[in-house]
Amino acid sequence: MAEKESIPEKEALTSTDLAYRRTVIAEERTLMAWIRTALSLISFGFTIYKIFSETEKEADHHLTARAVGLIMIGMGLLGLLLAQIDHHKAIKILKQEHPVRQRTVAGVMALLVWIFGLFLFLAALFRN
Repeated sequence: MAEKESIPEKEALTSTDLAYRRTVIAEERTLMAWIRTALSLISFGFTIYKIFSETEKEADHHLTARAVGLIMIGMGLLGLLLAQIDHHKAIKILKQEHPVRQRTVAGVMALLVWIFGLFLFLAALFRN
């Protein structure tokens, strides 16, 4: 008869541990959704800026393709920044209640997308 392998007491996860992990994963998913949304706004804004600013003749329009592109890029950057702040606050609260936390790449990815978006915004803003 085969002996049942039991999980050592130290390695057994309690329902609190599992709930904590689910909450952290939910926070990561939320941040990743914001990353996707921001990346879409940034890339679509830059595309509008590039395509329509080259074909648009100088006119007395207040809302030019350049302005729309910059607004969309700015909205993506602002949304991602606010999402990162909210994510950081939520994780900080979770850490106070449950100090053990595994590292994930969502925060690093958000920072990289934000830097990339800022670079595109500045490139579009200072282009002649």
